[in-house]
Amino acid sequence: MRAASWLLASLMVVTASAQESSEAARSKSFDQLLDLYVRNGDVYYRAIKSERGKLDSYIAQLATVSVEKAPREEQIAFWLNAYNALVLRTVIDHYPIQGRSSEYPAKSIRQIPGAFERLTHRVGGRTLTLDQIEQTVLSGFHDPRVYFALGRGAVGSGRLRSEAFTGTRLEEQLADVAAECVTRAQCVSVDRESGKVAASSIFSWREKDFAAAYGDKAPTAFASRTPVERAVVAFVMPKLTGTEKEFLAKNSFQLTYSPFDWTLNDLTGRGGR
Repeated sequence: MRAASWLLASLMVVTASAQESSEAARSKSFDQLLDLYVRNGDVYYRAIKSERGKLDSYIAQLATVSVEKAPREEQIAFWLNAYNALVLRTVIDHYPIQGRSSEYPAKSIRQIPGAFERLTHRVGGRTLTLDQIEQTVLSGFHDPRVYFALGRGAVGSGRLRSEAFTGTRLEEQLADVAAECVTRAQCVSVDRESGKVAASSIFSWREKDFAAAYGDKAPTAFASRTPVERAVVAFVMPKLTGTEKEFLAKNSFQLTYSPFDWTLNDLTGRGGR
């Protein structure tokens, strides 16, 4: 019995190690792709399309992977990488993007019919749209920082990183995502002259999530503000400049939401030529 127990334990360790190695190999493949084709959040879509084998291979591997029993950090990293990879594939499948909708910029990912809400993908043993990954899978982790980690194929989204997310470094990576957000006008802009703070539309899209996670973390001086206003303050204030913090501390600003910029984050002629 003792020998059998030892053998079972050994097999479990080997299996876990093999799964870890497989996941590491998968994320390494995507990591190399991002390192090669992403610069400061923008993407060489034309280059990826001409050499798409590595991306297609990575996404094919995601189809049947089961991560439900993996540690929380590994699950989040898996779904963030899957979402970002699927956005890249959605763009290059239609690149250079055609479309004449007057609602969105020319060559935008939004010119692809149903890119987020109708096109389905097989990932993690499930068939999901991009919106479903964001709204039903990632939302379940109750960490709204993930919404700025999603590369939506647009200038207005959080900056697409030149590296894959990993379970071992996830907290560090998401902390970087949140800190970097505050340095970008697309995320937050403080205009002391007009008395306004313009925040990304992402805060309004996921208002309940931000309010639940950050609404109680703002200084008590902002108690009269709405939950989402307190959440925005708590999210951005630690990384603001001294003068910006002083302006917010007066608590007389008006919070507005900036229109989301759907311009394609393309390094090759902003959508192809």
